Amino acid sequence: MYLLHQKSRLLTNYKYTLQLFNQIQHSFSSIYEQQQQQQYCIPRTQQVSSFSRTKEQFICETKMSDLKSKFLEVYAVLKSELLNDPDFEFTDDARQWVERMLDYNVPGGKLNRGLSVIDSYSLLKEGKELTSDEIFQASSLGWCIEWLQAYFLVLDDIMDGSHTRRGQPCWFRLPKVGMIAANDGILLRNHIPRILKNHFRGKPYYVDLLELFNEVEFQTASGQMIDLITTLVGEKDLSKYSLSIHRRIVQYKTAYYSFYLPVACALLMAGENLDNHVNVKNILIEMGIYFQVQDDYLDCFADPEVLGKIGTDIQDFKCSWLVVKALEHCNEEQKKLLHENYGKDDPACVAKVKALYNDLKLEDVYLEYEKKTYEKLINSIEAQPSKAVQAVLKSFLAKIYKREK
Repeated sequence: MYLLHQKSRLLTNYKYTLQLFNQIQHSFSSIYEQQQQQQYCIPRTQQVSSFSRTKEQFICETKMSDLKSKFLEVYAVLKSELLNDPDFEFTDDARQWVERMLDYNVPGGKLNRGLSVIDSYSLLKEGKELTSDEIFQASSLGWCIEWLQAYFLVLDDIMDGSHTRRGQPCWFRLPKVGMIAANDGILLRNHIPRILKNHFRGKPYYVDLLELFNEVEFQTASGQMIDLITTLVGEKDLSKYSLSIHRRIVQYKTAYYSFYLPVACALLMAGENLDNHVNVKNILIEMGIYFQVQDDYLDCFADPEVLGKIGTDIQDFKCSWLVVKALEHCNEEQKKLLHENYGKDDPACVAKVKALYNDLKLEDVYLEYEKKTYEKLINSIEAQPSKAVQAVLKSFLAKIYKREK
């Protein structure tokens, strides 16, 4: 009863809650607007010039702006609930720390994963207008995924010794934060079941949600483990790299939580049994692998001005799809050159690796991979018996096919 009263009180004082959030929303609004329009409004035919703006694009942008605004409003409610959790007696210092930590780490990304829950659930409803309660619940699940993402990134930055994340210093690099960030990561993870308990405990799929998030966290952490032990510091050994290793890292570290989890949440909300959608999971995993291969390709071949960053996979000795394909195609002399130059933070060494990639025509190899993968995915999607599920999967594919950043 207390939680129900707390939820009622928060929703009654909604305007006050939003006022607290206005500063955050204003800070991130321009970033969200640019990135979300790109991710969610890519024409499926890819025939519309980026310099023109059609009626359909305008409608899409308007819908995404409204959806994003509602999504951000739900963040304010969830944050306020967590900062007033009855199971912990907050001091002013503790509450201020957690609020600052949340605002710094949770809402600052592209929000693609979280917004995809609402997008997918809407498509599963086959055109029926979502109620306010449905939007709130789908948004809450979307934010659980964003919380999970923040948890992964805070700890990943510590493990990698990174300096920046999303254009600002990593959380653990901030003065007075340091290794407290490790505990903050644990807090972020523990916020997820509290959100689920507050808003889904009475739902028939509540246990399924708990199991889903636990399963995906285990898979992602295991993928991170494979990545870390394959690229041990001081042990740069290209012989460890293969297409199967690359696939395993990507499948477990990225594909499950970035592609499968949002759709699985939407399916559960729609009353579906996930055991009946194994093929959907497999398609989304393949899509996630394709997405990471794109990332690896763009890191080397994309225009940094368009990509928004300068790629560093070569210098960082990443188990990239490109280096794996290079190892498959090169002769012994080329392989020697790769071993001598890959993983060195020297512009001359990077240039030699890129020249080798060009000699091996890896750009053409990638374009052929992309063509075959797209055809395979479309065929698999259209084999699904549900038109609504097909629409969800095609929506995901449209967001990433032929992307430039």
